[in-house]
This record gives sequence, C-alpha cells and structure tokens, in this order.
Amino acid sequence: MRFAICNETYPDWPFEKVCEDAAAAGYHALELAPFTLKEDPRDLTEADALRLSRIASSFGLEILGLHWLLTKPSWFHITTPDALLRKETAKFGQHLARFCAMTGGRIMVWGSPKARNTLPEWQYEDAFKRAADSVRAVAEEAGKYGVVIAMEPLGKKETNFLNTAEETIRLCQMVDHPSCKLHLDVKAMSDEAKSIPDIIRDSKEWFVHFHANDPNLLGPGMGEVKFEPIIGALREVDYQGYLSVEVFDYRPGPQHIARESIRYLKEVMGA
Repeated sequence: MRFAICNETYPDWPFEKVCEDAAAAGYHALELAPFTLKEDPRDLTEADALRLSRIASSFGLEILGLHWLLTKPSWFHITTPDALLRKETAKFGQHLARFCAMTGGRIMVWGSPKARNTLPEWQYEDAFKRAADSVRAVAEEAGKYGVVIAMEPLGKKETNFLNTAEETIRLCQMVDHPSCKLHLDVKAMSDEAKSIPDIIRDSKEWFVHFHANDPNLLGPGMGEVKFEPIIGALREVDYQGYLSVEVFDYRPGPQHIARESIRYLKEVMGA
C-alpha cells in the first residue's frame, strides 16, 4: 500500500507547490479534483493533462486519477428521468476518463452526492437502472484507456442513493463492465451499521481504491476512528492500492494535514 493525497487539500496553491509539498511529506501520488484545475472542467485539454503529469513526475509523484467528478458544472445528474441531462452527464464523464488517462491516472472515484440524489416521486428501481446506464456509458469509454470507475458509497447525510457498499456493488453488477468497480471511504463507511473491517472483507472482490479520513472531516488519526483494525483488514484481503488522504475541513492547514495523516498511517502500519 502506497500513500496519496487529494490536491484540494491545498486550496489555491499553485500545482507545482502542491507537488513539492506532497513529495516532501512522503506521498507517492496525487488524486485530482477536476474543478480545482479549471473553472469549467469541460475545458480541460490533453495539453493540460500532459502538463500536470510532467510537473508531478518532476517531483517523483504519480497522478493516480480523479475524484469529485461532477462538482462543476453543478447540474449533471445520473438518476434523473431527463434523458438529455443523463446523456450530457455521461458525455462529461467520458471526457474526464480520457483526461484522466492522459495524466497517467487509472482511477476515477465517482462520489458526487448531489448528482445522484433521487426525488420521492421517482421509483427507486427505475432510478437505479438509469444510474447504471449512465455509469455504463462512461465505463465503456474509460475501459478503452485503462481507466476504472470506482463507485463510492456515501453517508445518508450526503445523499439518499448508494449509502452502503452492498448497494453500490449491486449497481456495479448491473453496470456489468470490468471498468466499473467499488471505492471505499472511511468517513462514509462509518455511517454504515456494519463494521469497517467487515465491509472491507465483504467487498474484497470489488473495491479498487481507498480514502483514509475521519467522520470529523479531518485526516486519519485526527479523530476517533482507530485505523489498526482497518489496516489489518486491508492486509487480510491483500489490498495493494493507494491509501489516499481526503479531508473536508482544511482549517488545520494543508501542511499539517498532509504530515500528520501520513505520520499516523505509517505508525499504524508499522505497528
């Protein structure tokens, strides 16, 4: 398991400085949020991707992929009955898959809670099928470039659709494409009735990426969640991907968050 950190941890920092600090802190890779790269991520180009990859590489970092995919523009949606809107959403996802591949990334974490919320008047199974069709359209394009869509379960406070790993695996099964898998996030799993180690074990055939954080919105080790059993379960299922630090409360400052998170993870893994 190697260490990564999400680039929005460093709000408004130039990309070169983000890479410099992440590398100095001991990370191996960056995970990029498209909305931090351009005001409208539809404008991201192959040249942008190659430039970012070149900068990251100059600091010894990989770009592992993307997350926060549908944050901007904010009107994208995958469960809506509006077929044209779903088509535009899939088209944008396909664009991001190509962009991700050009950076050298291979994972696209699909969370975006507002872009999947359902309304009471919609039949759940109909919305579920619409979501699967939308994701499949992106997965088919992503697969051409070796990129995997990693669908992310999220807590009930964030969305009313795909709240558990089990439900999200069912969506992946309906998508039925090798480029559609599962992503696991500690903050989100903390909202489930099942223990985090059990979720990891039960999802071992499906998950391809992992976010390390805490329900208090800070980094690993900066809240109440103990990572010893989590790391133990990841080792038990032979997870060999990244432990990617994703926080939502930036008040401690990016350098503190980056260093305290990796220090704690290394301590737990060493123990």
